[in-house]
Amino acid sequence: MSKLVDLSHTIEDGIVTYKGLPAPIICDYLSREASEKHYEDASFHIGKIEMVANTGTYIDAPFHRYAAGKDIAELSLSSVSSLPGVKVTVPDNVKAVGREFFESLELAGKAVLVETGWSRHWKSDSYYENNPYLTEDAAVLLKERGVALVGIDSLNIDDTSTGKRPVHSILLGAEILIVEHLCNLKSIPKGEFKFYAVPVKVKGFGTFPVRAFAEID
Repeated sequence: MSKLVDLSHTIEDGIVTYKGLPAPIICDYLSREASEKHYEDASFHIGKIEMVANTGTYIDAPFHRYAAGKDIAELSLSSVSSLPGVKVTVPDNVKAVGREFFESLELAGKAVLVETGWSRHWKSDSYYENNPYLTEDAAVLLKERGVALVGIDSLNIDDTSTGKRPVHSILLGAEILIVEHLCNLKSIPKGEFKFYAVPVKVKGFGTFPVRAFAEID
């Protein structure tokens, strides 16, 4: 029997995913108390959420970077579900994750999940500064190897100390999807697994939260 491993942060009212972007506002649209007058011996809750698309653990579609790229609604289910996965664990003292971490691996058609351990800083100010990221050379190699998706348990897959975003540009330009702000990658054991990161089908969005998880046989 397969085991499912949750790799997503919980979206909560007031939680800041990326400094400078607003936190989600989660509240009642219709409270249980207010709903009671509409029903006999029953009450219901309808929630309301206001948030930017880059909230929690989310996926980047090509449209996030390129106006002519596929948006979230255009992603096929096969591109975000049941992907053969490979986990790459990076030492804590490595900030710039280079191509050397990927060169010896079979990567074609796979979801490559980069475990840096940075998710341990989630909900703290430390999360937003000096985060690990992929180098441009690493992105070029991943593109050349034909990966399907790249995920990371860090603030951003790019170096945020500059305004350049080469990794986003290279990967999304090749229709390689990106998942950022993963967590709990340490719970994926060595060996084969399947990766899932399915967003809601929203037209005109380049990013959206996902419930990311691994399926392990």
